[in-house]
Amino acid sequence: MRVKSNQIVLWAALAFLVFLPLSTFSAQNSVVAVKLSSTSISQPSATVPLTFPLHIIGNELTTSTGVPVRLIGVDHSGSEYACVQGWGIFDGPTDIASVQAMRTWHINAVRIPLNEDCWLGINGVNPAYSGVNYRNAIRTYVKNLNSQGIVAILDLHWNAPGTELATGQQYMADATHSVWFWSWVAKEFHKVPGVIFDLYNEPHNISWSCWLNGCITPGGWQAAGMQQLVTTVRDAGATQPILLNGNDWGGDLSQWLQYEPHDPLSQLIAGAHIYNFSGCNTATCWNSTIAPVAAVVPVITGEFGDTSCSNFDTTYMNWADQQNISYLAWTWNTWGSTCGSLAVISDTNGTPTSYGLAIQTNYLSLK
Repeated sequence: MRVKSNQIVLWAALAFLVFLPLSTFSAQNSVVAVKLSSTSISQPSATVPLTFPLHIIGNELTTSTGVPVRLIGVDHSGSEYACVQGWGIFDGPTDIASVQAMRTWHINAVRIPLNEDCWLGINGVNPAYSGVNYRNAIRTYVKNLNSQGIVAILDLHWNAPGTELATGQQYMADATHSVWFWSWVAKEFHKVPGVIFDLYNEPHNISWSCWLNGCITPGGWQAAGMQQLVTTVRDAGATQPILLNGNDWGGDLSQWLQYEPHDPLSQLIAGAHIYNFSGCNTATCWNSTIAPVAAVVPVITGEFGDTSCSNFDTTYMNWADQQNISYLAWTWNTWGSTCGSLAVISDTNGTPTSYGLAIQTNYLSLK
């Protein structure tokens, strides 16, 4: 009888588990990381809500039942800026009804951009929109998403060093607050299985060595590297997958594998941000820099979008579909109807904009 190589690996892994002493396992870390590719196994329908926790086996993200899954979703912008601008915490509703509207698109992942100062309640942010109020609001949104089978990707989006107010994204996570931020977030959510930690939004204008180990940035302040942030999350007791976006505003994965941090749980995901204006915006570049990474670890495109009205989104989604790469569209906000706004909905019921229609159509076509 001819046996596929993947089956041999799976049988060997099962035999290993049978004879492994039970004391080897813990309640929070019961997954053996077996490097394999199970692309021959059919993926669950996009219409089926996720079951948690999610785990990484080889280069695939799997559900709690061990079935490979791809994340298809959106970013919901607002919680990175509304709080520091002094008018709220979110831009748009986050209740169950709004989450159910996302499910009508077969969305199974939502990325939530966070503001460091608002979470920590520092640097003069209005207490009504920061500190405990901000943290409670994020916790409730995550709960609402998880209740509908949607994983929440918690993203450090806006930050700033020292006493500077976090009103935008920086070169990299700052050593002043970001380690503190991730220690707190990881402790807050370490028992919540339906989350992924996205350590920093878009590193840029730094070397790969700085990306990994930290450095003095062009702004003159100390950056925290990805290794320190991974270690911080694990030291807080969190076992969920961790997402690490590439360099050059998240668009460059060319040296991601070379500089991949050490994770004792082997639960790291490579993150890419792809736009028509990105440095890597062609299939040639994707094939040479993203596909090789996706052959080793899962890849999530945490943001993609098109301001050129040129069907770039469809081109990228079609390519990512062939590569088994996850993707989330920027953004689930009602900012406008044209491609230049990058808003995929015209109302919070999930009605697509003219720009978002192609994205919705593609999402609903996935099986």
